[in-house]
Amino acid sequence: MSLEDQEQSLVDHLTELRKRLVYAFLAIAVGMGVCWAFSEQLMDLIRNPILPYLPEGGLIFTGVMDKFMAHVKVALAGGVVLSCPFWLFQVWKFVSPGLYENERKYAGAFIGVGSLLFITGILFVYFFVYPMAFSFLMGFGGMEDKPMISISEYLSFFTTTTLLFGLAFELPLILVILALIGLIDAQFLKKNRRYAIVVLALVSAFLTPPDVISMGMMMAPLMLLYESAIWAIVFLVRKRPAV
Repeated sequence: MSLEDQEQSLVDHLTELRKRLVYAFLAIAVGMGVCWAFSEQLMDLIRNPILPYLPEGGLIFTGVMDKFMAHVKVALAGGVVLSCPFWLFQVWKFVSPGLYENERKYAGAFIGVGSLLFITGILFVYFFVYPMAFSFLMGFGGMEDKPMISISEYLSFFTTTTLLFGLAFELPLILVILALIGLIDAQFLKKNRRYAIVVLALVSAFLTPPDVISMGMMMAPLMLLYESAIWAIVFLVRKRPAV
């Protein structure tokens, strides 16, 4: 392939990427609009994990726009979750040209499994990680000090952590896609398992609140997802012929 062809191919890829990003953002915007109508109910759900540790029974805000912006952030995060199948479809459309014809039949499975993994990550952090993390962090050092947590700080922490957990649970999907396009295989993942453990430990430490319990609760499912990806690749991905 000539340099001109390579440049043209790169431009085509960037154009396609921009197109898929635009479609994904449009889907998120529509989801955000839907979630805006339920922002108060969503705010109640988001507040619940920290509520038992707030002596005044609610979060505080000090700026005139703080509460309004909080509902905007809640609607945006809800839009990302609600539109999950749509932006996953855009991801698939971007990577599918690099797959063989028989591999493109996995589109439905990619979107379905990807959506399930994303929602599972969100439910996991909400029902398991947050209760244990807040119990440890809010009770650390005695109960003499009383928390006064601002709505903006809590929402930034909650939405970022929750969405990152959802994305982290997409690990097996990412690995399977990399295997489908020929960048890795099951043997590669097995051979580099020790390095994967280190990387996943670092990712867990980054994503979770600063306590060992939360980190362990994050790392355990990630390792399970890593191992499940190996088995999925063994059964789904056939060795590609040399080019």
